[in-house]
Amino acid sequence: MIWAIIVILGFILDRASKVWAIDALADKPITVIDNFFYFRYLENKGAAFSILQGKTTFLIIMTSLVSLAVLFVIFKYKDKFLRVTLSLILSGALGNLYDRIAKGSVTDFIDFHFGSYVFPTFNVADMLVVVGTIFLAVYILFIYKEDKPVEEQSTETIEEK
Repeated sequence: MIWAIIVILGFILDRASKVWAIDALADKPITVIDNFFYFRYLENKGAAFSILQGKTTFLIIMTSLVSLAVLFVIFKYKDKFLRVTLSLILSGALGNLYDRIAKGSVTDFIDFHFGSYVFPTFNVADMLVVVGTIFLAVYILFIYKEDKPVEEQSTETIEEK
């Protein structure tokens, strides 16, 4: 049940950080490191990198479907690393889904500047999804072992005899 704890804690951390951002940053941004790192309140009516602006209903439906698929995989597979990985993705997805349903946009507030480049503003839910996705890539590339199909197993057994 560690996966459920991760989902709940990730969701709570995301919600708490967004409530803080709305209260603390509504009037003015906070400079953490000048010309590099800021906390700045922003409402995003789209998805990552502000794509699909104004497609809230579509994003709610897609996030709901993907969340259900992730839950299915969590219940189907018993691999702990995979469950933790998917739990991070699910908690972030649910955090942003909550925002979209409750107010029609997602609260973003973490803002990085690299010289003249301004990285798209993001939030804790986005970080959970990204970290979970990186772990999922590691799992797929280095940990997951695909079972041989039954036909290959029976062929090997016949050839060995």
